[in-house]
Amino acid sequence: MTSTSYTDTRLLIDGKWCDAASGKTQDVINPATDKVIGKVAHAGIVDLDRALASAQRGFEAWRKIPANERATTMRKAAALLRERAADIARLLTLEQGKPFVEARGEVLAGADIIEWFADEGRRVYGRIVPSRNLAAQQLVLKEPLGPVAAFTPWNFPINQIVRKLGAALASGCSFLVKAPEETPASPAALLQTFVDAGVPPGTVGLVYGDPAEISNYLIPHPIIRKVTFTGSTPVGKQLAALAGAHMKRATMELGGHAPVIVAADADVALAVKASGGAKFRNAGQVCISPTRFLVHNSIRDEFARALVKHAESLKLGDGLAEGTTLGPLANPRRLNAMAKVMDDARAKGAKIATGGERVGSDGNFFAPTVLTDVSLDADVFNNEPFGPVAAIRGFDTLEEAIAEANRLPFGLAGYAFTQSIKNAHMLAQQVEVGMLWINQPAAPSPEMPFGGVKDSGYGSEGGPEAMEAYLVTKAVSIMAV
Repeated sequence: MTSTSYTDTRLLIDGKWCDAASGKTQDVINPATDKVIGKVAHAGIVDLDRALASAQRGFEAWRKIPANERATTMRKAAALLRERAADIARLLTLEQGKPFVEARGEVLAGADIIEWFADEGRRVYGRIVPSRNLAAQQLVLKEPLGPVAAFTPWNFPINQIVRKLGAALASGCSFLVKAPEETPASPAALLQTFVDAGVPPGTVGLVYGDPAEISNYLIPHPIIRKVTFTGSTPVGKQLAALAGAHMKRATMELGGHAPVIVAADADVALAVKASGGAKFRNAGQVCISPTRFLVHNSIRDEFARALVKHAESLKLGDGLAEGTTLGPLANPRRLNAMAKVMDDARAKGAKIATGGERVGSDGNFFAPTVLTDVSLDADVFNNEPFGPVAAIRGFDTLEEAIAEANRLPFGLAGYAFTQSIKNAHMLAQQVEVGMLWINQPAAPSPEMPFGGVKDSGYGSEGGPEAMEAYLVTKAVSIMAV
């Protein structure tokens, strides 16, 4: 497989690509080689002011386009995204590291999400409410909220944008995104599809730069009416507080620490295949990645052996190399974080069944890892590892496993495996997460809610629920005179 050439990434303001006013840029690094592959423009306040003014003009134009026509334009963008999927996926792999097949799947899933929201925007209905005075008519209208500021992470540069972008545009809002500096080219290629599809200038905008400076400027700005963020819980709390201080609506999709409950009656082969595939996808750098494996003691050793076999079957390498199933971590920070997780786990009695160390000296490669006999006070059982590490601990009763699953303040996603309807109902009712998958890997779809509870955030980025955050509900009463 040959790689697409990687070009420098500029800012998208008022429908045109431009350099930062200051000319400032920063390097983009290929995590598989540690080599600079391009540069990305670094926006300053002057650029942000231009982007904000453009977003306001874009909103005024886009909101006046009928929902049916907006849907047609969004579908054009989705079609272009599909046509360009291979090229965009190669860019994504070069800058982020995930295997090409995963990157291409992310791009194609993005097209599905755009299309679903395009159609959902045609179903934003108000209602007529019977009046107590027959001379009056009472209406409930749904109107677009206004320009949106979005902040997205590097682990899914396409997916994390389209979930926000799809709902915003389908609702009639304009959309300004601060995308990740580490993975800038694939988001730029995504937004280019909307420019090419014909959205009015300013309807979509893209900036890069200092995250704190940009968020501290955009969120309080009077033009911005809605904030949406995906990232860590500590940063999410800061941004949510800033949004709250300025009465801005916010959707927060924050960190998780997903439990996997494998009951005594589980199909072990299914549990390993499903949870193992989900665990090592994108090298574990997934907000809904399985992390805490709670396995009934009667099958714990069998499960651990099978998971080790699965981990050792993965092919670690450059995401563009033929046959690679596990790419590098996205940056050196993740390597340092994995080393600390391993040191802490060893010190607290965990056994490393496989992996546990960096592989090679070039690139950010870390071996797929399985830990057994993990102590509850180990860091890996209390803080999201965000890497290719599966930590296993046994339990005796399902109640005990559920209590452990709910112990932490996180509540984004969870997984469970059981052949008992009784167990499945108990898990569905008692596990405190926003998303629970039973007897299957993670299967998020555009039509289902996507979001967490507790410290994992609030609001949804999927399903009809996602649209509400971008809409104003207006009560209107008209009296005949």
